[in-house]
Amino acid sequence: MNNVTQNAAQAPKAVAHVATAAPKVAGRQAAQAPTLANKRARSFARAVHRPSYVRTTDPEDCEKGIIGGGKGWRVRSAQEGKASEDEETRIGSEQSSRNEKESDPYDFPATYTKKSKDKEGNEVILLKFVEGDREDPLNWSRAYKWYTTGLLCCMTLFIGLATTSYSSSIGSMTRQLGVSELAGQGGLTTFNGVCAIAPLIIGPLTEVTGRRYTYIFSHMFFVLTFLLLALKNNIAQVLIGRGILGMFGSVGTILVGGTFGDIWKPVDRTVPTALFSYVAIFGTVAAPIYAGFVDESLGPWWQEWIQMIQNGVLLVVVALTLKETRGDVKLKKRAKQIRRITGDDRYIAEIELEARNFADLLVQSSVKAIHLLITEPVLFAFGLWIAFAWFTTFVFLSVIPITFEEKKGWSHGIAGLPYIALCIGVSIAFGVNFISERMYRRKHEESGGKNVPEARLYLSLWLGWTLPGGLFIYSFTQYERLHWIGPCFGLVLIGSGIFSIFNGVYDYTNDSYGQQASSGIAGQGLMRNMLAAVGPLFASQMFHNMGSQYAGLLMALIATLLTPIPFILFKWGPTLRKRSKVASQYTD
Repeated sequence: MNNVTQNAAQAPKAVAHVATAAPKVAGRQAAQAPTLANKRARSFARAVHRPSYVRTTDPEDCEKGIIGGGKGWRVRSAQEGKASEDEETRIGSEQSSRNEKESDPYDFPATYTKKSKDKEGNEVILLKFVEGDREDPLNWSRAYKWYTTGLLCCMTLFIGLATTSYSSSIGSMTRQLGVSELAGQGGLTTFNGVCAIAPLIIGPLTEVTGRRYTYIFSHMFFVLTFLLLALKNNIAQVLIGRGILGMFGSVGTILVGGTFGDIWKPVDRTVPTALFSYVAIFGTVAAPIYAGFVDESLGPWWQEWIQMIQNGVLLVVVALTLKETRGDVKLKKRAKQIRRITGDDRYIAEIELEARNFADLLVQSSVKAIHLLITEPVLFAFGLWIAFAWFTTFVFLSVIPITFEEKKGWSHGIAGLPYIALCIGVSIAFGVNFISERMYRRKHEESGGKNVPEARLYLSLWLGWTLPGGLFIYSFTQYERLHWIGPCFGLVLIGSGIFSIFNGVYDYTNDSYGQQASSGIAGQGLMRNMLAAVGPLFASQMFHNMGSQYAGLLMALIATLLTPIPFILFKWGPTLRKRSKVASQYTD
């Protein structure tokens, strides 16, 4: 340790000596100067930045040190203990000497270390990214962050299309298979039911394997499942295939929000999250626009072939270009390397503190998601609101055909066009969200850069009422004698309301619950998809037996009761969060 400290103390002098000597060398031996300077620089880097543990003079945390920064990595002096983006650069790319070809066990970026205790009270050394570490996804270039955002939103869009394009072929499919339409509606139920449970398994899996491989392999099986559905010859095969599709498709609806948290800082996350909500809803409501025509022209099986082709192309792009986005998974791998080098098992990543194997992570994830949903009033209230919005989306897969096919006598393909109104409503709300985003940034600056979750609710305050308003209008304008523009206008309002709810719930949950947000969202997703799973089973019967007007009125009244939720949280949210043991950690 004394040698390490002595080397660290002499580092600035050595730097000054090299800097002073370099011009003299260049003057005396101009021809050999580049080679000589490169060798000296690389030798200096290996000599100074090889220590296994270096103390820093960080006034905020005297227990923090640095490990790593071996051959090929250069950081600022050990006394400063930080590396800027410009200073943490590769200098070992040109390996011309024999010494450079020797392996360096510390050839990884400099990494902060901090002593702590695990849950058994044993001493551990936690690893943390040094500021400016380019392996930290938060430090990726803005261009690649947007590319990753667009790629994952494209995946979400395709999964949304696959979710509901099936609904347009239920009638023809059940006739060919000789079963009831209710049995065919079961395909929507199995999809959403499995989609509700699967994230509780897939979520902890990402902590073991990382997000990249989870995305690739889940989407690969997602694509292969379309082959099973395209070759279906009985209803059991359809229901099983739809369940498998929901399991692997849940990745695009649950993990993407967490991935944005990996690569975007909270203040920059508003637009990516809004884009994700937009494509998730847009894809779900847009599929019937074209799926009805495909069903009429090519038959129900071609829905699956088309989905398989487009998702197969996306799979190739994802496999070739998507990087690992979980920084803690990278630190976990780095900790494993350090334990192997030093023989010291105390080095761990922060995610290893609570659980170190998949079984523990699985139990922890499932229990935590359900526990947060039950014990956190904010999560439960928002869970009810977003669950009802998603329930409405899937109920209207049955309601719109009743209105436009049965009552107005439109053809199957033409009856899918009113879904355009839902798409317009979602798009309008997405555009208004940019105004909300500017207001959030203003509040964020006024608070001195502190977290202000309530500033995420402006869009929900402005447009949340459009869901019950649209349901009221749709309910009493769907008579066959009235013009089609009435219910379509109601659908525009319904689409706007659904988007404002989704966006507000995701943003508020992420800001309020920090690292626990993924568990909170998983719990809300469980409630949301379970309600959406049962909706299609009784939607048609409810609207036929109660009457479309009164069934719609009932839904409008329920939506009205839920609409005050964002207003309550906007006023009393800070008080509720202070009382929460979880939320108070991230917003105080």
